[in-house]
Amino acid sequence: MILADVCVRRPVFATMLIGVLVVAGWFSYKSLTLELMPKVEMPVVTVTTTLPGSGPEEIEAQVTKIIEEAINTVSGIDELRSVTREGFSQVIVQFVLEKDLGTAAQEVRDKVGMILADLPEDADPPIVEKFDIDATPVATITVSGSRSLKELTEIAENQVKEPLESVTGVGAIDIVGGRKREIQVLIDPDRLKAYGLAMRTVAQALAKQNVEFPGGRLIQESGETILRTLGRVKSVAEFEDIVVATNNGIPITVADIGHVEDGVKEPRSLSRYDGTNSVSLVIRKQSGANTVAAVEAVQERLVNVRQLLPPGIEALVTRDQSDFVKASVHEVEQHLILGSLFASIVVFFFLGNLRSTLIAAIAIPVSIIATYTLLAAAGYSLNRITLLGLTLAVGIVIDDAIVVLENIYRYIEEKGMTPFEAARAATAEVGLAVSATTLSLVVIFVPVGFLKGIVGMWLSSFGFTMAFAILVSLLVAFTLTPMLCSRFLPKHLDEHSHPAQQTRSSRESRFYG
Repeated sequence: MILADVCVRRPVFATMLIGVLVVAGWFSYKSLTLELMPKVEMPVVTVTTTLPGSGPEEIEAQVTKIIEEAINTVSGIDELRSVTREGFSQVIVQFVLEKDLGTAAQEVRDKVGMILADLPEDADPPIVEKFDIDATPVATITVSGSRSLKELTEIAENQVKEPLESVTGVGAIDIVGGRKREIQVLIDPDRLKAYGLAMRTVAQALAKQNVEFPGGRLIQESGETILRTLGRVKSVAEFEDIVVATNNGIPITVADIGHVEDGVKEPRSLSRYDGTNSVSLVIRKQSGANTVAAVEAVQERLVNVRQLLPPGIEALVTRDQSDFVKASVHEVEQHLILGSLFASIVVFFFLGNLRSTLIAAIAIPVSIIATYTLLAAAGYSLNRITLLGLTLAVGIVIDDAIVVLENIYRYIEEKGMTPFEAARAATAEVGLAVSATTLSLVVIFVPVGFLKGIVGMWLSSFGFTMAFAILVSLLVAFTLTPMLCSRFLPKHLDEHSHPAQQTRSSRESRFYG
């Protein structure tokens, strides 16, 4: 083997070669994101449309069916289904797994844009979103205290939510259990009927008299002034003075047919902490962001946010997904370390020599650390699947080093060669056999990395991680192992220091005796 021969004759080259792999692997390990599972991207696109005040039948006929007919012409659709309820329509488009999610979302967005004129005027513009499993809630912050829910909602939204939205890795923050302010115009149906008015008339009057719009430009010699018509109602009393209609020249105001209250929106969610009502902020991370890093950044920012909160108001992290991720990954990392230790103990039990065991066992950390470089280059993260692959590779990456070491040991003991000569000759003898054995394992795991479908999304990183580690172990067996053997194995070996050789010699004596 040319590479092994060069490494034996040039130990500095072998050391620097392995050193580069270890250093690159170490820095790659620092850059790898920490996740619970590998990123799985399902090609699913949703189209959500709201039409306030409409029934399910009306929504289905005027919104859902029109959108479905337009989207149905997009290529690559595997399943098309919809959910329709009062004032709400959602069309779910699932594409075949081979379809690129970004391309699919853009094609759906183009089709929806073509039928906007066919939708009802009162309908909100359809929202086209990609279904992202990765954008899941990673933390929940609960704001509680001796205030009303309306005040807690304002504090949570203005003093907690807004500062946290700018944190790196945070994608969106949803408020659960909040009670936002709402000016409620309560109409007496008997009075409305007595004046001969319709509810739509009242709604139109409120909309027209509570609005601001541009008023054009005023050009003067000194410059240009932009005009704006200010028509926003500033208080509850002003709402009651709004004129709805006139009856024989007499204005009919809101106060004549009802009254106005400064209240809150109808509750649609509830959050409680220690038996009292509270407001919860559900934090979702950005797609592809690191869960652990995002939560840690939120907690750092939350320390400064707490200092600005009013007295008696608390903002506590009541749910932290990063703790579960770190505990799960730490457990797998412990198994990786224990597996390496037990593998080294087994090797020592059979070799019976501490120096030989260390030479063989050093292939484990070198191969594992160097594999991190390939994981970072492939865009993988540290998760249960990749760490499982590294844990299973512990017992494999040491095999090549053991075969090379054993043959070098045999050349020194049986042929009386020096460690330098034995390292060159013995490695060349088993080079093709070790390469064939290692490549046969690579051939098994590489196809796993190219699996398609949902199974491939989960196991692709596992197959490539195993293949990376095994290939690095082959490089270590042909570079570092023969170099260490040529420098650190003793020139004269005692037969009793190698139980495997002693057993083989005793069997040969009995056979020829």
